Amino acid sequence: MRLHRLALIALAAIVLSAVVPARAAKAPPTPAEAKAFIEQAESRLLTLWIDAERASWVYSTFITDDTELIQAQARQRVIDETVRLSKEAQRFKGLKLEKDVARKFALLPISLSLVAPSDPAKSKELSEIAAQMEGIYGKGKYCPQGKECMDIGAISERLAKSRDPKELKELWEGWHAIAVPIRPKYERFVTLANEGATEIGFDNLGALWRSGYDMPPGEFAKEMDRLFNQVKPLYEALHCYVRRRLTETYGPELVPPGKPIPVQLLGNLWAQQWGNVYDLVAPPASDRGYDLTKLLEAKKVDEKQLVGYAENFFKSLGFARLPPTFWERSLFVKPKDRDVVCHASAWDIDWKSDLRLKMCIKINDDDFVTVHHELGHNFGLLHANFWDTRIVPGPPNPNAPKPSIRSICRPLRRRLSPAPRPSPSNTTALFRIAAVL
Repeated sequence: MRLHRLALIALAAIVLSAVVPARAAKAPPTPAEAKAFIEQAESRLLTLWIDAERASWVYSTFITDDTELIQAQARQRVIDETVRLSKEAQRFKGLKLEKDVARKFALLPISLSLVAPSDPAKSKELSEIAAQMEGIYGKGKYCPQGKECMDIGAISERLAKSRDPKELKELWEGWHAIAVPIRPKYERFVTLANEGATEIGFDNLGALWRSGYDMPPGEFAKEMDRLFNQVKPLYEALHCYVRRRLTETYGPELVPPGKPIPVQLLGNLWAQQWGNVYDLVAPPASDRGYDLTKLLEAKKVDEKQLVGYAENFFKSLGFARLPPTFWERSLFVKPKDRDVVCHASAWDIDWKSDLRLKMCIKINDDDFVTVHHELGHNFGLLHANFWDTRIVPGPPNPNAPKPSIRSICRPLRRRLSPAPRPSPSNTTALFRIAAVL
């Protein structure tokens, strides 16, 4: 009798073990479960993001092998968890959700500007490559033969002031030569990032980036073309005028009429602004009546005071002052005892109030403008969320031939910035795309 009862109990256990999971599996997710899921995801990711931002700050302001590894590991944790949550969120697809909840689900997979493949080894590799590229950029120097080595700050300052075309070419090529070891890393970076993006439903990483503007990626690209074509006539006229003035200075052999302007003559490592050659291209009798650099020097303005001018500007617009921690934790002056990433950037460590500026400030008119620009980001981060856009295309078909970086970037650069580089062999300074990731 006892054996019979045991047999019945065992049979019942088998039946229940089959029935209960089957019933549980059939239960569809509810809007309430979706809301709870996304709230937990937000809380979890915020903690990881803050940890990653702190690690990135330490690395950018104190570049060592150890801080590089710490940053890469923190970044990998954010990427891995975001990818995991994005995949898990697919089970709520199709549910009718409250608008704010639905928007959070839509933003979850595009909250990263860098998505790694689910393969742990590839995820680790991608995070390490991103950190390595930042380190190469931050530590990069140009060492002219028989002269003292120059970092990005010293090169930028000399590029802005020199009017010797030979020296300008050497400076530009010398700095961009640091990109040689970045090239293979960047190509691998793009391959892995595109693979990660396809795993969560995007054609490539570029499509993921272009999905963050409340419109499909293709529509965003069309809108950018529309806006560019609106300003293109003004840009071409300005380019034509500046080219003529530079031809008068350097001669038609160096600046041929009707041809693109050699990029090294524009006073900026990326030719993104031409203010440093204003004295060469300004219309006759158009003296501004002041020299901002000389005014700052005469007032003996230091780096902190220069930032104060920018803060006062935004305060005059109605913004509150920056928190005390901004002044305690920011980097305004390049340390003498270690390598840092001097390229100016605005930071929001905790997505709340821990704002910082990282910049190796020089007391001149150029950095006066840059400080105002960066604090614009700080005040924007303090008062609103905003998105940034970059361009990293990738083949939507995984079986398609892999395009080279040059084949992608050269036509785009010619279209958007008709200023040729002096040396085609050193065209891989792509860190400005990758560093922000």
